Amino acid sequence: MLSRIPTKSVFLGVIAFLFVGCGTREYTYTSSYSPSSTPVSTQINNSANMHRATMRPYTVMGKTYYPTKVSIGDSFSGVASWYGDDFHGKKTSNGEYYNMYDMSAAHKTLPMNTMVKVTNLRNDRSAIVRINDRGPFVKSRIIDLSYTAAKRLDVVQHGTAPVRLEVVGFNGVIGEFSKEKSVVMDGYFVQIGAFRNKEGALNYVKMHSNVNGRYKAILKEHELDGKPLYRVWLSGFDSEEEARDFKDSGVFSGSFITRE
Repeated sequence: MLSRIPTKSVFLGVIAFLFVGCGTREYTYTSSYSPSSTPVSTQINNSANMHRATMRPYTVMGKTYYPTKVSIGDSFSGVASWYGDDFHGKKTSNGEYYNMYDMSAAHKTLPMNTMVKVTNLRNDRSAIVRINDRGPFVKSRIIDLSYTAAKRLDVVQHGTAPVRLEVVGFNGVIGEFSKEKSVVMDGYFVQIGAFRNKEGALNYVKMHSNVNGRYKAILKEHELDGKPLYRVWLSGFDSEEEARDFKDSGVFSGSFITRE
């Protein structure tokens, strides 16, 4: 029986609800020595439906997490932990089955299938893992490694270790071979106006072509009561949390968050 970290007892059970159901160099996660009593699929789940489902905000133990976009080169630091045979063969948050012998990991907010280089700051060992689960939901912990990943980084014996994370690719492809340089999920917008007159709407768009040096107004044409309605949306938000913070700032009275 592998050693376990007691605080992980709530791990997969509380986040099962999260899943509703390119380059040439790829990493393979199949292991020839996974327990025969628990067959585990190692096929990568990379569907559009999976990404939409797993990028929604979710709440665990009273705290809400907001998955967001990342780009190659982004880096983070924190404490790594690991999870092993107690969860082997059980579903992960993106609908795959956890294989403790794969090079995979759980993260609270990174998009699923993000490729992350993890460096143990105690010994400078590093390894690349693919995010396919949510967690760890313990203060200060930034990533939960599979057993094999933790073994390679010499984390198993200690249970935890200080680490640095660096985003190196997406969807099983890393580095310069990755066609994707960032992941931008389905957009969040803030509606700041609505007009029956198209000319008035266009003028409003021009007035707000560069809000805070970051957000750009766009025009969306809809129909209401059989007549055209021109809505003005601000674009450029990386997450629902960012859009909500902007709305709550009160810059535009009556504004609200919307999506396409």
